[in-house]
Amino acid sequence: MGKRVAVLLAGCGVYDGTEIHEASAVLVHLSREGAQAEVFAPNIPQMHVVDHVKGQPVLEQRNVLVESARIARGNIKDVAQLDVKGMDALIIPGGFGVAKNLSTWATQGKNCSICREVEDVLREFHAAQKPIGLCCISPVLAAKLFPGCEVTVGHDTECDMWPYAKTAESMKELGCKHVNKHVTEIHVDPRNKLVTTSAFMCNAPIHDIHDGIGNMVREVVRLA
Repeated sequence: MGKRVAVLLAGCGVYDGTEIHEASAVLVHLSREGAQAEVFAPNIPQMHVVDHVKGQPVLEQRNVLVESARIARGNIKDVAQLDVKGMDALIIPGGFGVAKNLSTWATQGKNCSICREVEDVLREFHAAQKPIGLCCISPVLAAKLFPGCEVTVGHDTECDMWPYAKTAESMKELGCKHVNKHVTEIHVDPRNKLVTTSAFMCNAPIHDIHDGIGNMVREVVRLA
């Protein structure tokens, strides 16, 4: 039997949920590796809803689990039902929903809090020494919870290619080690069993982002 990997989503759409291309890449690469993906999301309200044409918030209310179900084709469970003992690994794609719904990083940065169910799951996987894959902005969750961990969100010097590089500085202030990596590369923290890659933190061709996520998924499955 293939490895069972929990995939934790944060909604549907880059500006207020999970980045759809990242989630799709994770699921495609897990399938290619012969792993069984099981998709979860917290049953909570979104921080807000963004019109993805205008890039502006709108007066709507949506639920993170309900929106995440769009990506999972309806095959999804409340993260409160996630049995870590029955899983071999965890992967969390990026998107602003990680910083808005799974945590308050978008408004509070390094002083953020993390959704209780999400924090519980991350701590359980970490305590069980099961690998955790994180891409794009989601490594901030590890930086907040696991002091001294090693992660990458790409580069720590802001430029056109790396518009969100200041995130690395905030993570360093939490006591974690940030390692600069190209978009197709990953960083592995063997002590904490964390596998990270930058994905859309970089202004790169989508196939490079897809390849970086593939490298992350392969390493997570190998470590599981």
